[in-house]
Amino acid sequence: MSWASRRRTIYLSGVILFFVIVIGGPIAYWYFSIPATCTDGKQDGDETGVDIGGSCPVLDARYLQPHAVLWARAFRVRDGSYNAAAYVENPNQNAAVVSAPYEFRLYDAQNILVAQRDGTMYIMPGAITPVFEGAIDTGNRIVAHAFFEFTAPLVWQRMKNASTVLGISDKQPANVSTAPQITASVANSSVADLSDVSFVAVVFDPAGNAFAASATRLQRIPAGASAQIVFTWPDPFATQVGRVDIIPLLPPVPVPASAPAQ
Repeated sequence: MSWASRRRTIYLSGVILFFVIVIGGPIAYWYFSIPATCTDGKQDGDETGVDIGGSCPVLDARYLQPHAVLWARAFRVRDGSYNAAAYVENPNQNAAVVSAPYEFRLYDAQNILVAQRDGTMYIMPGAITPVFEGAIDTGNRIVAHAFFEFTAPLVWQRMKNASTVLGISDKQPANVSTAPQITASVANSSVADLSDVSFVAVVFDPAGNAFAASATRLQRIPAGASAQIVFTWPDPFATQVGRVDIIPLLPPVPVPASAPAQ
């Protein structure tokens, strides 16, 4: 075997070992630490319901602080095309939903349904989760308001917020009267590279009303490194920018049963 081949083999082995330790380790620990009573179809052990609560990874929603949909809105991008966004607040620090089916419905001024978009999202622990849908086709109809709801029961699990290692800084709006864009810097403070990270930007006027939203994605952010993210819109902003929220999104990860859910 040549030196180049050996080097490739060593590199590939290192990458595989990294993922086994960093990703497979916590999942395996979570899986093997699940008490047997949590999957027997009965309420036993320290459970507060059938296979939920106590030491089980699935939590009893009755003992959690309630989540809330803070707002849902549709934003015109260009004629016949809208973005929709909703803010979902979850005050529970170690409770998350891995898969939450949802539905946006957009209505005109006569309260007639203009467009509908379904999707699935996770709900992050102890944070606001922005739910975003882009490029919703409305034909020639003008959207007056939006409605958002989850379409299936939410299953809460003991998990932690993986996005806390990402810091957002230097948010800069530009060209707001021509072709608006917002740039920002994102820093990865963890010791592991992060892949496929999503970001949602919401723009508010000085009174605190959201009037634009967009999303972008980074394929990779190396450990300890920074990167720039950019959000763009095709038409000028008709409203003065008051504040910009940029929220990073990473799927929640399991935590040991000893961690409290609130």
